[in-house]
Amino acid sequence: MISKLKQLFNRFNNFYLLFLTVFAVWMLFFDGNNIYEQIQTQKKISQLEQDKMYYKESILSLQKEIKELQANPKQLEKFAREKYKMKKPKEDVYVIVEK
Repeated sequence: MISKLKQLFNRFNNFYLLFLTVFAVWMLFFDGNNIYEQIQTQKKISQLEQDKMYYKESILSLQKEIKELQANPKQLEKFAREKYKMKKPKEDVYVIVEK
């Protein structure tokens, strides 16, 4: 009787071990959410987080620049002349390009 229980236990033990091994291999390599996909997703999330931080800093910088330009008309004129090469009527502007 005890030997039959041991044989039954060994069969179930081997069955469960085999099933667990097959299941683990399936989940690690063949499933839609396998290890490779998880790693790629984490890399993409990390890159998007870095991009998010860059754009937030850029937005803050531009908002600060806008406030400065709105507060000071002379600064706005200087910005328009330098960035967009605007000029007053009857004024000549020469652009010197360095090689």
